[in-house]
Amino acid sequence: MKLDHPCLSSAAAAPAVAPLVLVVDDSRLQLRILSKSLARWGYEVMEASSGEAALALCEERMPELVLSDWMMPGMSGLEFCSAFRELSGDQYGYFILLTAKSDKAEVARGLDAGADDFLTKPVSNAELRARITAGQRILDMQRELTQKNRLISETLGELQRTQEVIEKDLIEAKKLQQSLIRERYRALEGGNLSMMLRSAGHVGGDLVGYFPVRPGQLGLFGLDVSGHGISSALMTARLAGYLSATTPDQNVALALQPDGSYAARPPGEVIEELNELVLDEMDTEHYFTLMLAIIDIDSGAVTIAQAGHPHPALLRSDGTVEQSGTGGFPVGLLSGIKFDQFEMQMSPGDRLLMLSDGVTECPDAAGEMLGEVGLADMLGDLRRFSGPALLSALLWKLSEYAGSRDFPDDVSGILFEYLGT
Repeated sequence: MKLDHPCLSSAAAAPAVAPLVLVVDDSRLQLRILSKSLARWGYEVMEASSGEAALALCEERMPELVLSDWMMPGMSGLEFCSAFRELSGDQYGYFILLTAKSDKAEVARGLDAGADDFLTKPVSNAELRARITAGQRILDMQRELTQKNRLISETLGELQRTQEVIEKDLIEAKKLQQSLIRERYRALEGGNLSMMLRSAGHVGGDLVGYFPVRPGQLGLFGLDVSGHGISSALMTARLAGYLSATTPDQNVALALQPDGSYAARPPGEVIEELNELVLDEMDTEHYFTLMLAIIDIDSGAVTIAQAGHPHPALLRSDGTVEQSGTGGFPVGLLSGIKFDQFEMQMSPGDRLLMLSDGVTECPDAAGEMLGEVGLADMLGDLRRFSGPALLSALLWKLSEYAGSRDFPDDVSGILFEYLGT
């Protein structure tokens, strides 16, 4: 991330005003010599002849650099250094002690008190200027670092606030997507319908639903848009409009009849139309898998078209599990694809289950996917469950298989339990 901020350029540049240096020495001659040299080099100078006087000046105006004698009557340079550090707080000043001491233990005492550097008396102008320049360079770097840290803190705060807004929007988006499934369970004439939708993130690309065709006939679908997140969810919402249960005139699976009623179109033909529609009208790199089924409640006959979606599972009343279909090609990849359809026959007590690949491609701890065979075995173990309880139990078994309740892909399913007429 590029940090482009006006305070960075001002931090990198030298201060517009002359740096303030405080010189502290009980020798008036030494004080005069040091002050004149510093003034000649462009520094603003304050003078004090004792530690107490120097501390009083610092309370009024904090210097950037301090040049203090060690040995002074009253408050020593070492004591003044400690007091200066307490007074300056976050406003760091560079402190140089003037001393005739060279003993390592004495130097250590000075460092412990807060001194940054030492100058040995007598002080040469060349060494004084070099030490002052080095101190100023450190202060400049410290000032720039402080500005950058402040900018980083402000930027992180802005990012946090932005993240909170995004998080709030995603939570609302999740509620809206979940509302696309108007009912998780519905008792119908001749059968019961249960649905589940669980996104890997806030929102996802899976959707299941149903729509009435005419009395005694019902349409079911399950779709899975490639990828995850907002773009997949937006495409899912748009596709849901083409299989609407509330506006049959916009449902591409229905054909208006001369008497004003609607009849089901062949599912394979419907998917072919959706394939061309996506390629012609949607500027997207997403594709999707789809299962579309038309169920005749009176006879139990089911007509299904499969476009890359996992095979539908027919749970017979005797506990056996049948999986049909040839897989098919996903929708929205190539133009001119033909989508075949096949028939299934349900008897009272049978259940039709259509699931997304978030179930069959769910990996265990070793990375092995559940697969169609694993799903059939799992459904066999759950044959005593029905309705929403079956879908909940399936999610529980899937989390046991994966070793986690957080699945890597969206998971969705629609279950139709046939009761007959």
